[in-house]
Amino acid sequence: MVTQTRYAHGLAERDKKRCAGMRETMIKTEILEIKKQFSHENCTITKICGCYVDGDKNIKTKLSESFLCLPQEETFKYFEIFKKTLSGTIGKNLINMEFPLDTEFNGGTQEFLLKLRDSELKNEALVDEFYNKIIQMYDYIGNYLILVVYAAYDVLAKTNDNIRNNDASDEVYNYIVCDICPVNLSKPGLSYNSQDNLFQNRIQDWVVGSPFNGFLFPAFNDRSADIHSILYYSKDSEALHNDFVNQLMGCEVPLSAGGQKQTFQTLIEETLGDDCEYEVVRNIHEKLNEIIEEHKDIPEPLTLNKAQVKNLLAESGVDEEKLKDFDMHYEESAGENVSLVAANLVNTKVFEVKTADVIIKVNPECANLVETRMVDGRRCLVIEISDHVEVNGITVKSN
Repeated sequence: MVTQTRYAHGLAERDKKRCAGMRETMIKTEILEIKKQFSHENCTITKICGCYVDGDKNIKTKLSESFLCLPQEETFKYFEIFKKTLSGTIGKNLINMEFPLDTEFNGGTQEFLLKLRDSELKNEALVDEFYNKIIQMYDYIGNYLILVVYAAYDVLAKTNDNIRNNDASDEVYNYIVCDICPVNLSKPGLSYNSQDNLFQNRIQDWVVGSPFNGFLFPAFNDRSADIHSILYYSKDSEALHNDFVNQLMGCEVPLSAGGQKQTFQTLIEETLGDDCEYEVVRNIHEKLNEIIEEHKDIPEPLTLNKAQVKNLLAESGVDEEKLKDFDMHYEESAGENVSLVAANLVNTKVFEVKTADVIIKVNPECANLVETRMVDGRRCLVIEISDHVEVNGITVKSN
């Protein structure tokens, strides 16, 4: 009965948040606001813990320190690592994920992370349990360092004209940041010994690299703690470690950026079938670029659901007859309730046409300069040229 009551309360809390129009994703300005805390001037980190793991998943050493007691040259290096966890493109390297409600009760993954945060990393047994979870679940061959920090950020209120009020605070945002960093042996080489005035073999050290993966919990949505969400980081946008995320956080990982692009391309090919002509595909990409351009001043990433992708194809000239099986194709390729990040679907910087022997790259705004045409009974790609034409940097006559 208690669990059911808590579950109903959690569900009601989420519904209340949605009805109030609160965002469920962090945006660039909010990420930057937290990122700014990773400096000596604005530091809000109070505790840092770490665990060094070798290639056989053995713990070699651990650290647990008051962050502000560390030498400044060390804290500077740590800041650089933490900043990396909040870098990259939203929807590609930085992924907003919502916890399934059942992870918030009865020892669920979200409940565990919340306990870890609330302990301020002062509970050694809880921190060790966190390390062990990662070691068991993280698939990596080699040495790595697990870092986790606790911070308390006094969120300054903002006036209606979006100016911060330094005399007013809305809340204290308590959060943890976790990083998983590779530790590799530095490359051999020669170094100069100034004391003996000679060159000699450089001493090889085990060096901590930029994080492969990490997360911020809870998410900082609408400049407020959202314990129902987490911001996940992956250096490699195509290697999201889905099983690790699912086991440690209990979250369902969305399609990678490349996976979304491939899904979109497959949808177009399956929908158009034998009528997948150059002009129609060009129209789809032009229309999608227009939508992205119209959205560029809106901070929240643009996503397209099944109905919006279908409408995009219709507005690009795809016949209604071709769209009758679109819903089925979409659900088979992406999933019924899955939305695609628009920026992942198209290259807004270049329009590319590729044949077996030739690759043509055009500014998307000038894609209409390339068209298909029958020439001497052969289907050809025809490119309209201006008065100025260069071949390998040499200006040639265009007539």
